[in-house]
Amino acid sequence: MSDHSQAVAALRGQYAAIPAGRPVRLAKPTSNLFRFRADQPGGLDVARFDRVLSVDASARTAQVQGMTTYENLVDATLPHGLMPLVVPQLKTITLGGAVAGLGIESSSFRNGLPHESVRELEVLTGDGEVVVVGPSDDLFRGFPNSYGTLGYALRLEIELEPVQPFARLRHVPFGSARELAEVVEAVCAERSYQDEPVDFIDGTVFSDHEQYLTLANWVDEAPHRSDYTGRRIYYRSIQAKRTDYLTARDYLWRWDTDWFWCSRAFGVQHPLVRGLVPKRYLRSDVYRRIVAWDRKRGFSAKLSRAVQEPVIQDVEIPVSRLAEFLEFFHREIGIEPVWLCPVRLRDRAGWPLYPMDPDVLYVNVGFWSTVDLRPDEQMGSRNRLIEEKVTGLGGHKSLYSDSYYGEEEFWANYNGETYRGLKKRYDADARLPDLYAKCVLRR
Repeated sequence: MSDHSQAVAALRGQYAAIPAGRPVRLAKPTSNLFRFRADQPGGLDVARFDRVLSVDASARTAQVQGMTTYENLVDATLPHGLMPLVVPQLKTITLGGAVAGLGIESSSFRNGLPHESVRELEVLTGDGEVVVVGPSDDLFRGFPNSYGTLGYALRLEIELEPVQPFARLRHVPFGSARELAEVVEAVCAERSYQDEPVDFIDGTVFSDHEQYLTLANWVDEAPHRSDYTGRRIYYRSIQAKRTDYLTARDYLWRWDTDWFWCSRAFGVQHPLVRGLVPKRYLRSDVYRRIVAWDRKRGFSAKLSRAVQEPVIQDVEIPVSRLAEFLEFFHREIGIEPVWLCPVRLRDRAGWPLYPMDPDVLYVNVGFWSTVDLRPDEQMGSRNRLIEEKVTGLGGHKSLYSDSYYGEEEFWANYNGETYRGLKKRYDADARLPDLYAKCVLRR
């Protein structure tokens, strides 16, 4: 903690040295955002904030710096038989990023979102001050979905929960989205399926007539264990197997090796190519860097015969409207596969900048690809169509990727009144960007 205190003092000095009027940002080696913008020089050096400070196995808590990746955090907690309550799917997501933005995974139906297991938060605010806040403080409540526009998380105290050595997976097929949605609601209420426990639940939609729920639970022993970190591809196993076993670590990172299924765009799912690629490069952060390079150079756009719009989104839809959304999505967008992840808020007090109803079970729908535009369509038209549908169904959209809201609509969806009050209190001189300017205007 003394090293952490020294790092905090040095960071405050860096912040104070930035001239007034110059944009403030973090100098981070990796990112999981898909809001690309022009490169900017400089940035706050936060390299000293990437450590797990301590793990208290008896209290089931950890003290963690804000730039620590979940990969490093999991490596620190698993030897104690513990894990964070929600571990987002990709290894290089940082704790600070998952709290200032949003994260989700297959434990979210019982544990909510990652920020809901935070007990204490240390923040460098836009005013250059360092404050420590807890659940009764307005900044603590308003920090989720603020995306670094109110301040940066320097240290977090988080809750942990026990794990067992293996996860048993059941891949349950469904012929219709309505039937799947009914089972999702029942499983999340009972935390079981066919009289067997369910600790984790997510789903994969391959088409409007082929979709699966993956129901997992912890077990002490496994008759066999699968490995999807090399030649074998996890999402393909969902169609081929009804029961599977993974180690605890491999279960938590089952989606990272192929970035769900997005690695197919780079050809590495072809058996011949996959055999040539070292396992250490089969990672989401490697693929993301390739995408960033391509966006900057426009290489794939030059090769494409059609104008393509990136449609990379995660949206929360009330489970009662899930089938309706998927029907719309298959008809109007046509991306496959699609990921499903149920989530219910754990904290009934709620989070004002992402105002989900704690009494409603939502299903996160994730889709990440490109869509060919017709000659009469403008760039952003499909994303805008999705935004309108999500709002109409009483849902919410994460802001990690492109957004096309008008300013008035944006603030109506993300509680502009509360945000402006927090901005005035913690960043009175507007040294950090405004949330709308950052998330929609890419500033």
